[in-house]
Amino acid sequence: MSRGDLTNEEWARLKRHLPKSGQRGGCWAGHRRVINGILYRNRTGVPWRDLPVRFGKWKTVYERHRRWSADGTWDKLFASVLADADAKGRIDWSMVSVDSTTCRAHQHAAGALRRPPRVPGKRRTPRQHRPDEGLGRSRGGLTCKIHLAGEGGRRPLSLLITPGQWGDAPQLIPVMERVRVGRLGGGRPRTRPEHLGGDKAYSSRRNRRYLRRRQIKHTIPEPKNQRANRKRRGSEGGRPTGFGKTIYKRRNEVERTINALKNFRAVATRFDKRAYVFHGTVTVAAIRLWLRSQPVRQVLGAGPPVDELTHDVEVAVVAGRLLNEVEDHPPKVDVAAVADGTLGR
Repeated sequence: MSRGDLTNEEWARLKRHLPKSGQRGGCWAGHRRVINGILYRNRTGVPWRDLPVRFGKWKTVYERHRRWSADGTWDKLFASVLADADAKGRIDWSMVSVDSTTCRAHQHAAGALRRPPRVPGKRRTPRQHRPDEGLGRSRGGLTCKIHLAGEGGRRPLSLLITPGQWGDAPQLIPVMERVRVGRLGGGRPRTRPEHLGGDKAYSSRRNRRYLRRRQIKHTIPEPKNQRANRKRRGSEGGRPTGFGKTIYKRRNEVERTINALKNFRAVATRFDKRAYVFHGTVTVAAIRLWLRSQPVRQVLGAGPPVDELTHDVEVAVVAGRLLNEVEDHPPKVDVAAVADGTLGR
């Protein structure tokens, strides 16, 4: 096993959700080796033709990724991984935040054929196909934008690809509609978090009506122009929106989710011509984040789940703060009790 490959534990959690081999059209090549090749390309951003020989033929790896992006296999795997995580209590529903990030498109991402693509072996277009291919032209060149909803444990729950110049506020409802975490024991999937956070870009009357209709508590600051317009209209402007500074501080979790996604070079810079292939690339990165880390509850005090890698660091920080408090404010000790040996009884 090389750096970045799936461990045996991660492979065991993913293997039972993969398509079965031996069906019509021939047998699949080894899924594990091919998926490791896809992960290698996601992590490094190398061209498909430059994949190392240990992953087999580059064409096999690329076609597997393209096919699974077209027929929705990656989306199904992502939904299955989320369902497993929710059954084990790994999803922090206490705070879900929405945000977006712009990805610069490489020159190889341009020039896709105008003819709509087809799912291999079928006569329909891919599920995530967009006529504009998710590319927008701005002053910085070709860009695309990833809209996502991230849970408290700093992992994505839903993804949406749009052109880079599209605004954030109109995409809040489509992103929230994609939050559907199934239940292993049956029943309706969970679609509503306990609280939703967003920055000023998501402040609109349409979004607030949508969240109130779904009874989702939310913390979205109101821009100055909207606040002035509401006051100017008087009683017709409605009541002022509530805002909690304490819970709004947790919005950094979605920013750290984006940072984790952009550690994959094929996500930070788009190389895929088709929007549905790039959506599959981002979905693979999201699946990798869910497989990689096992959340551990904080030992000192209540709080959202943290990763194993950061758990020791955060515990050390808390312990250091406690020691500093003890040094600054030493506890009062009864000298007589110490002499009598009755201290602590």
